[in-house]
Amino acid sequence: MSQTKLTRRNRIRMRIRKKIEGAAEQPRLSVFRSNKEIYAQIIDDASGHTIISASSRAMKDFKGNKVAQAKEVGKAISAAAAEKGIKKVVFDRGGYLYHGRVKSLAEGAREGGLDF
Repeated sequence: MSQTKLTRRNRIRMRIRKKIEGAAEQPRLSVFRSNKEIYAQIIDDASGHTIISASSRAMKDFKGNKVAQAKEVGKAISAAAAEKGIKKVVFDRGGYLYHGRVKSLAEGAREGGLDF
């Protein structure tokens, strides 16, 4: 029984989402990784609204590899969260393995002051 990468990732993603939920006091930090870019959103699942978003698309003048770029996105989203008064979040890796760009984004967010 072979699965495509996308169906496998979606199964893992749903397994993760059963266990975690973002609330107003502790929203969810969701990560989406494409081949070129990386995106992060802080979401309040109770109201269904995205509070803050950041992506590597906004950093076109950034020089460096994609792992370093992901770390800068993590720092950017944590800075925006600090302005809104958000300190604690729940990390949603979105079905991706916790290494490479996803890990780098998480470390950048932690360095910026987010707690998860």
